[in-house]
Amino acid sequence: MKQMKTWKKEKKLKRLPVLTVCLLITALFASPLPNVYASDQGGKIFTKHFQKSLFDITGHALYSVEVLPNNKEYDIGQNTIGVIVHNDKDEDVKGAELSITYKNVDSGKTISPAKIEDKHNGLYIVSGLDNLFQPGRWDLGVTVNKDGVKDSVEFNLPEAFQKLYPKGRYSP
Repeated sequence: MKQMKTWKKEKKLKRLPVLTVCLLITALFASPLPNVYASDQGGKIFTKHFQKSLFDITGHALYSVEVLPNNKEYDIGQNTIGVIVHNDKDEDVKGAELSITYKNVDSGKTISPAKIEDKHNGLYIVSGLDNLFQPGRWDLGVTVNKDGVKDSVEFNLPEAFQKLYPKGRYSP
């Protein structure tokens, strides 16, 4: 009988590290995804809608900008990009003035968009920028100006495509 109690105790002790590891793994995956930024800007939340899109929050946390680089996740058309803009209340920004710069860091070559079309649901279709996956180092800058409230973000390509955030909600 004593031997059986000892055996049960040993079995429980062996299970303890396994249970601890399982609890740690569960806690890790149950915790929210990491935020884009570590600082807290008064509870602002921004939504990223697509998996394979670029996403960032502007410098003063006034807007979020999500760039759909191609026609794969959302039908935006060929040789165009989509830009989704939300304000600091996570609402679609309609009727904003967007300024897009696309510049090769090494050569200085700049490509200007041919057309920026407001779809009136927070989505802007940008044509004429060429392929965002072309060789070389590129900076894609997006400035949003809505009712005199202006803020911007810059994506360094191709590095930004190598560290995509999953779709979800982020705070600055």
